[in-house]
Amino acid sequence: MSSIFSKIIKGEIPCHKVAENEQFLAFLDISPLQKGHTLVIPKTEVDYIFDIEDDLLAEMMLFAKKTAKGIKAAFECNRIGVAVVGLEVPHAHIHLIPINSIQDMNFANPKMNLSQDELVSIATAIKNEL
Repeated sequence: MSSIFSKIIKGEIPCHKVAENEQFLAFLDISPLQKGHTLVIPKTEVDYIFDIEDDLLAEMMLFAKKTAKGIKAAFECNRIGVAVVGLEVPHAHIHLIPINSIQDMNFANPKMNLSQDELVSIATAIKNEL
């Protein structure tokens, strides 16, 4: 099932890439909860994260772990929160969010509205730490 993420993978829609390899892509959420809020997706179109083959899911978590370490190094925070909601876009994805408290991960909170320059700066800061 094609989604907005499939279009991002194909380069049809721009994104602020943080990390990429042959199987996965990490890019900034354009409506983040916190600066550095990043999405990790498989390049294979799979709607539900638990439908991903075991080996690929394990590799996705390792890719997310590496990305999370870069985010934590780039942004002062206590932890990188991890969330899998799976309802917003029909393409499996992991949210990596810099947090200092559980409230920083509340998806009911207002989203940040960052400029393109701010997003470029954030993506660059994370890439520099990877």
